[in-house]
Amino acid sequence: MLAGVEVGGDPVARLSGVDLSLPAHGVTALVGRSGAGKSTLLRLLNRLDGPDRGAVYWRGRDLSTLSPDDIRRHRRRVGMVFQRPAVSPGSVLDNLRIADRHLTNDRARALLDQVALGVDFLDRDASALSGGEQQRVCLARTLATNPELVLADEPTASLDPEAVAAIEATVRRLRDVAWIWVTHDAEQAGRLADRVVRLEGGRVIDAGNGQ
Repeated sequence: MLAGVEVGGDPVARLSGVDLSLPAHGVTALVGRSGAGKSTLLRLLNRLDGPDRGAVYWRGRDLSTLSPDDIRRHRRRVGMVFQRPAVSPGSVLDNLRIADRHLTNDRARALLDQVALGVDFLDRDASALSGGEQQRVCLARTLATNPELVLADEPTASLDPEAVAAIEATVRRLRDVAWIWVTHDAEQAGRLADRVVRLEGGRVIDAGNGQ
């Protein structure tokens, strides 16, 4: 929940008086033009930024009161997927083990299956994959920590339709996870979201049901 949150600074990042409760399951889409405040909301939810005024709560706790150890535990429960996939040198399995160094091959195969990649991808060079395949590897890596919440910042904006469809299908299957999904695509929000939050000029102008 974000209560009376305000963030100043650059107008692109500005939020004002955001008062919002986010559900613990399903997909909430944040929609709005560039500079509306969508990405800033995501950063607040993962405590990458803090509000100038107001408070951000997780499971009833004000994030600003968390100790460093609490913050590390919080970030293990909150995954992030960005618009540009960021893979590390090495195999796909190496990349998955960045999230969980004890990840077994069986668990890794299950994660790839969740994101519609075959088990033969495990030994492939992650940097040699297509953009859509890399994004699915990044999503699988995020899911390796069993997050309760996934923050997704335009994760399909630069992908081809086939990759978009594969990632959307993954999200639809994982309804026990809470997703906060930033998109400029109103049609995608309609396909995916249980709830749509519309932002304009750093303010919430509407928050209603999606599909």
